[in-house]
Amino acid sequence: MRRAWIIATYESSYTDPCTFSAGETLTIGKRKSEWDGWVWCTNQEGKSRWVPEAYVKCAGDICVMLRDYEATELSVRVGEELIITGEEESGWVWCTNQAGQSGWVPGDNVRTEEDE
Repeated sequence: MRRAWIIATYESSYTDPCTFSAGETLTIGKRKSEWDGWVWCTNQEGKSRWVPEAYVKCAGDICVMLRDYEATELSVRVGEELIITGEEESGWVWCTNQAGQSGWVPGDNVRTEEDE
């Protein structure tokens, strides 16, 4: 775990959590985004989110999740202190804020102790 501070505000567009399970079949939508390494996926229940390409195996427009994945984004404000508690994937980091909420934050918005 590493301490980090927010250097640029980020407001998530997605307010409800979404999870995908290993082995789940998804349909691919958008393949291009401002973030390299992410694809837009929709599950059988119709929930859609960006998923790391490394977490899916695709054949055409159908993909299978290779692992469990939580697609929660964390809204953050400049100066907020976070703990990087998990993975870093394709320009995003999994963080937990002081209120105990966890989610993905764009890496460009985060400064860590190592950056100083």
